[in-house]
Amino acid sequence: MSASLQTYGLDRLSVPEKLIVVQDLWDDIAAEMEKAPLSDAQRQEVDRRLAAHEANPDAAIPWEKVEADALARLRK
Repeated sequence: MSASLQTYGLDRLSVPEKLIVVQDLWDDIAAEMEKAPLSDAQRQEVDRRLAAHEANPDAAIPWEKVEADALARLRK
């Protein structure tokens, strides 16, 4: 039997309370994933991307620009 919102009583929570639970779960998953070792393929991809960035650092787009562009598109 799979777990459901009702199983854990989550169906009785308000939306803000559910969002807190979701964030807590996401944070827990992220912490677990940080402990997991990278596979050889993942490590090779990280190394490839780092080498590409080091070879051409100006090709990277700063987060602030990405965020500003995305927000501008949302406002249209």
